[in-house]
Amino acid sequence: MLRRQMEAMPRHDPLPRKARPDHARAAAAWTRYWKIMRWMALLALVTVLLSLLYLKRSGEPVPLHMMIATIAGVGLTMLVGTGLMGLLFVSSRSGHDEEASGGEYDDDEA
Repeated sequence: MLRRQMEAMPRHDPLPRKARPDHARAAAAWTRYWKIMRWMALLALVTVLLSLLYLKRSGEPVPLHMMIATIAGVGLTMLVGTGLMGLLFVSSRSGHDEEASGGEYDDDEA
């Protein structure tokens, strides 16, 4: 009787094993992130210049406030978008995802 009661009791989840952080892997991920972000900043600058050129070629004069809004809107949108997407990759490549999931997540399974 006691044995059946013990089998019916819920079991606790095992504690996730604590993995040692791989600092070399994280440093390589951050180095790659900043390298990519430098290229994205250059691409954002080129995109801003192309959008200003497009506005100038439309035939009408471009007011200063429209130029500022275009620079801020196009440039910051590109930098924020690529920056956040890059942080997702840094999190995955540096090992933070495995650490948060208790070491059960494997990139090869996806």
